[in-house]
Amino acid sequence: MRSLPLLIFFCLAAGLAPWFWPCSGHAEIVDRIVAEVNNDIITLSELEQMAKMIQPQSGSNPKSKETQAIKRQMLEALIDRKLAMAEAKKRGLTLSDKELNQAMEDFKKNNHIPDDAALARALAQKGMTLEELRKQISDQIIQERLVMLAVGAKKIEIPEAEVRRFYDNNFQHKTGKQVHLQVINIPFPPGATGEQKEEVQKKAESALKDFRLGMPLAQVLQKYSFTSQDLGYINQADLNPQLSSILEKLRPGELAPVQNPEGFQLIVLAGKRSGQPPPFEEVAPQIRRMLTSQIREKQFIEWVKTLREKAHIKIML
Repeated sequence: MRSLPLLIFFCLAAGLAPWFWPCSGHAEIVDRIVAEVNNDIITLSELEQMAKMIQPQSGSNPKSKETQAIKRQMLEALIDRKLAMAEAKKRGLTLSDKELNQAMEDFKKNNHIPDDAALARALAQKGMTLEELRKQISDQIIQERLVMLAVGAKKIEIPEAEVRRFYDNNFQHKTGKQVHLQVINIPFPPGATGEQKEEVQKKAESALKDFRLGMPLAQVLQKYSFTSQDLGYINQADLNPQLSSILEKLRPGELAPVQNPEGFQLIVLAGKRSGQPPPFEEVAPQIRRMLTSQIREKQFIEWVKTLREKAHIKIML
């Protein structure tokens, strides 16, 4: 599972909808050093920050063997990132404010987030800030440039047959019912009391009432300072069975409330359709980019081994 650095950013985008990617909650962290990497350190809070983005299950046992194994893999990924960023600094690799601002705009566009205020609210639900996201994106871009510099910037050519094979294995079977969902997240505050949870519930119920009385969704979001994420069309069979059952009772344009350990969600059914695999020509560029990223990631893993051989690394997890 050494592909964690790529997984982190995939889940960061997806993780704005806790039903599908629930975070681990907001337990207080007593910080300590969990690794030394040359003259740098990795703290427990850094590790927990990564866990918030990719931890697969809310409420999982922090002492279970599976959870500990995942944390160790995340720590190894952080060590690789520290080594890479130190090497990038040595080589003078930087990212201009203009480039980073454009990357942030692309992030918002890809996640259907209208502005920085909405993004900040969505990140807060995952225990992150805008500055932390900017740092993550900046580090990722610099790391990609470093890998290209270290292993060569030669263009990677993905054979058409390989793209077609991926399409046949991963897209052709995507048939059946599909639903177009928008998710409004209404989280409990960190360490919420019973009274605070009741207040959140009343807010969710009030928003639901306004929507059902005819208030446009955009006005509901503005009135209650909520954020929403457009998930596009999803195979209904891939959803949580409970959610799938709820959606069966809705007509397009209707909304259903859902409670989860993190708070409440208002699920808007924006549309339904019979599932058909997207045309090959439509998804081929996306497949090619993903396969290219996989190759770059493998190159990074192999190259970073040379940095590890020369580094002082002490793990104290």
